[in-house]
Amino acid sequence: MTQLTDDPGHAAIRMTPAQYGASRAVLWAGAVVLVTDTAGRVLVQSVDYRGGRLLPGGAVDAGEAPAAAAAREMREELGVVGRYPRGLAVDWIPSDTTAFPPETGFPGEILHVYDGGTWTPERIDAVRLPEQEVTGIDFAEPADLPALMDAGCARRTLSALRARVNGSGPALLEDGRPTDPTALDRLGVLRTRRVPEHGTWHPGPVPAHLPVHARSGWLFAPDGRVLLLIARATGAAHLPPVGAPRPGALPVGYRATPRGALARTASRLPALAPAADPAYARLLATPEQVRELSDWGPAGVHELACVHAARARLGLPPAPRTPPTELP
Repeated sequence: MTQLTDDPGHAAIRMTPAQYGASRAVLWAGAVVLVTDTAGRVLVQSVDYRGGRLLPGGAVDAGEAPAAAAAREMREELGVVGRYPRGLAVDWIPSDTTAFPPETGFPGEILHVYDGGTWTPERIDAVRLPEQEVTGIDFAEPADLPALMDAGCARRTLSALRARVNGSGPALLEDGRPTDPTALDRLGVLRTRRVPEHGTWHPGPVPAHLPVHARSGWLFAPDGRVLLLIARATGAAHLPPVGAPRPGALPVGYRATPRGALARTASRLPALAPAADPAYARLLATPEQVRELSDWGPAGVHELACVHAARARLGLPPAPRTPPTELP
């Protein structure tokens, strides 16, 4: 093979096919699948050859496409038959990673992360583990992944999970770190445990006999997205608190707790002044993204339905999924 230069003052650099082949980087290839349950927890598996937890998946065999390898590994490790065409991330793992013992001669790896979707309890119950290799599965809170996995695996999984929330295509990673970080990456969303807001969802206004413990608002921008606050110190995401209901605000619903009702209202987003509290970043996100970054339990789907009903009453369009954008 010949590589030529456009500079006539330099001689052409000539390489034989063997020399060119020897000059190319040699890397392993792998494929894993990111699965969550309806609570937004990540499926991780225990294996008999590693101490830390792993996403289901493994090596891409010679001549095998990465997506085919992901489907094969899911079938072999969990007894689940499926296809995983949607990629969430492609990670370059350097050769000096500590995940492999030196005697493997690990040259580095290109690892594909595919979206396995959200599994219902019925689908989880259908998992069948093999007699060897995989010893168990669990669903872990995203913030707990660094304690369960090695550092690179945890970074990669959280980056892939944020890419799924963003919905803008696969993230390119280097050792688990995005080469082009989004707002969710920069703010470290999901690095601390989500605040649980469980309990039965009740649509409509809070009954007069029930005290309101806290009230937060679905504040809609004209494009159908809503305001979301992110604590810069922790990456915690939550809807903005509101005081007494503003004129025109719609009662979305509430959750009853021992301390009183956690009430939600919906209204149009007022004109925003510069942020008064620098400890919080302000993002515009879709209602679905807000739910995925929150721990609302099974009632979250019912709240989301009420939110979209309120949005329609406000005469606003449904927002297509785009990466959450930070406001100045």
